[in-house]
Amino acid sequence: MNVFQAPATAGQPLLITGAQGTLGRALERICEIRNLAAICLSRHELDIADPVAVEVALQRYTPWAVVNAAGYVRVDEAEKDAARCYHVNTTGPKVLAQACAHRAVQLLTFSSDLVFDGQQSVPYTEGDAKGPLNVYGRSKSLAERDVLTALPQALVVRTSAFFGPWDEENFVHFALQSMRSGRVFEAADDLQISPTYVPDLVNTVLDLLIDGESGIWHVANRGTYTWAQLAQLAAEAAGLNTALVRPRPVAEFGWSAPRPAFSALSTRRGIVLPTADDGLGRYLADTSRSGCVLKGEELKQAS
Repeated sequence: MNVFQAPATAGQPLLITGAQGTLGRALERICEIRNLAAICLSRHELDIADPVAVEVALQRYTPWAVVNAAGYVRVDEAEKDAARCYHVNTTGPKVLAQACAHRAVQLLTFSSDLVFDGQQSVPYTEGDAKGPLNVYGRSKSLAERDVLTALPQALVVRTSAFFGPWDEENFVHFALQSMRSGRVFEAADDLQISPTYVPDLVNTVLDLLIDGESGIWHVANRGTYTWAQLAQLAAEAAGLNTALVRPRPVAEFGWSAPRPAFSALSTRRGIVLPTADDGLGRYLADTSRSGCVLKGEELKQAS
């Protein structure tokens, strides 16, 4: 593993919001592995949409950069809870960007493949036109616009369908848990996405942040899969019966939020990540060492 050093402001920490979420936990652990000082705040400790609270946090911790891992992630619930979704996903990043611009602090925030309408048949790259189909996607699309307006040098990373070893709130875990119990696992076979292994994502975005990159970047593992194909790959890698995966059209799930039929991501930025099936292999190896959740030191020793 390449270990990058922080910029010249090495005495200052990263400030990471959304510490209890999937990305927040991963960022905290990988910063520990890479010897990057970080202050991690949960949503209860910092409301990113509160300008006063954000200003107090920046003044208190004097970070060299802020990584916004906070977010409203319940795509279907957002259709009936739009105000809260926009508050967290749009207003919050905008407030952070304005505060960071005032203090000349770099900002990294995350966006989503759901900013696209799915009309393409080849993976989306950074310059492709957006057309979100649901509230969640619109909240992310507006956040991109507002963040880069307030802070043009901000780093905005779109990613997709991530899974990782530090929590159980991901599709791959649910699929394997079901099949290990001998239960059928149903998954959409008409939505194509780019699955992303969280350690690959987090290490890459930290590299970009340290290198001073800005603008919109796509960071996802290589390959295009349906959700059903991802479940089958996970089953095969884990030595489980792939027949337990039952492909179904998305219309049969009764989801509230429409999804793009195709939202795979690629990049024109020169990033080359491993394939998603390679990420699955490492996910299984990582999680098998400690049942499910790896601590930072355990992953460091295994790397």
